Amino acid sequence: MRCMFRPLSFYVGLRYTGARARNSFISVITLISALGLMLGVAVLITVLSVMNGFDRELQTRILGMVTHLSVHGREPVQDWQALANRLDHHDQIEAVAPFVQLEGMLTHRGNVAGALINGIDPEAERKVSIVGDFMHQGELDSLESGEFDVVLGYGLARRLDAQLGDKITLVLPEATISPAGVMPRFKRFTVTGIFRVRAEVDSLYAYVNVADAAKLARQAGTVQGVRLKLNDLFSASNLGWTLQQELGPNYYTSDWTRSHGNLFQAIKMEKTMMTLLLSFIVAVAAFNIISSQVMLVTEKRGNIAVLRTLGASPGTIMRIFMVQGTLIGVAGTLLGTVLGVLLATNVSNIAEWVEKTFNTRLFDAYFVNYLPSELQWSDVGTIVSIALFISFSATLYPSWRASRVQPAEALRYE
Repeated sequence: MRCMFRPLSFYVGLRYTGARARNSFISVITLISALGLMLGVAVLITVLSVMNGFDRELQTRILGMVTHLSVHGREPVQDWQALANRLDHHDQIEAVAPFVQLEGMLTHRGNVAGALINGIDPEAERKVSIVGDFMHQGELDSLESGEFDVVLGYGLARRLDAQLGDKITLVLPEATISPAGVMPRFKRFTVTGIFRVRAEVDSLYAYVNVADAAKLARQAGTVQGVRLKLNDLFSASNLGWTLQQELGPNYYTSDWTRSHGNLFQAIKMEKTMMTLLLSFIVAVAAFNIISSQVMLVTEKRGNIAVLRTLGASPGTIMRIFMVQGTLIGVAGTLLGTVLGVLLATNVSNIAEWVEKTFNTRLFDAYFVNYLPSELQWSDVGTIVSIALFISFSATLYPSWRASRVQPAEALRYE
């Protein structure tokens, strides 16, 4: 008899799930429970995918453009290759490239934009930066010494209304004394390339040849230091301290954690907090499962009494209602997973459609100018497991109450 009631538990629980309750309010609560669980799972998957996307963009695009670690000379560095050779014995260093940095204003056809001018060796820069892989127009190798060519970021080019072949003027903040008085320094450049990585650097960076930048800085034949690309960007701080000790007082180091480390930590913290807060949606759905199950137990007291009279044990009754509640949780979780995966894989296109439809820019204030998303199945598995566990746990108390129903007392009022 006991073995017979094990498949009966599943069958009756399935019938209770699909049957229309006499009290329509219970059916509404049950539906709300499943929909709430579906919404919670879908939102969690979508939000975590977006946070993963921001994390990926930070590491690949932003930190691909920003120097992992740089070594600066307190005086102009005459031979950067010799400095690179001194760093060559560190296994963490993948590549080295020289640089000269200038700040100034670029003007073209009455348009003015501030810019950070990076003097680079195009061949060496490809080894430490991703800019060469994201050329929108032209080539990074077009920056030849003595030609005074410039490669602009896509946003910078748009602000200046500049195209390939246009002449733009660099205005340096350093003033020179002339017969006409104190005059800022000007230099004309030819636009030979435009890069686009879809990040804030598009509106800030411009690249020129390192020799041309050194001439503008009045330090011809020298560089300010070298950029380092590391195989583990999270070792930048420790390696920077080590290099500082090795190279002595004539050099100092700077790493990405000083300029973008707070952003990376903010994303990690925001991901954790969003997961915690959005988990309350699943918790609310679980409470709805508990309330609907408790009301269902109250309604089915007569049925429970009949089953007990026919020989069903308290364990059988408990399993019936556990099956019924678990099926609600499984249905809501699976539907939420499907919806969440669909949203996570299409949220970038949805955001782009919204921007085009309403003619607005939603993400210009962020370090990337679009909504990135990266679906990680490990996150999906974790969310599904947590949702199923919460759903199953929510069935325990109502099922236990059902198993405690006494046949004689229940049938007295039927």
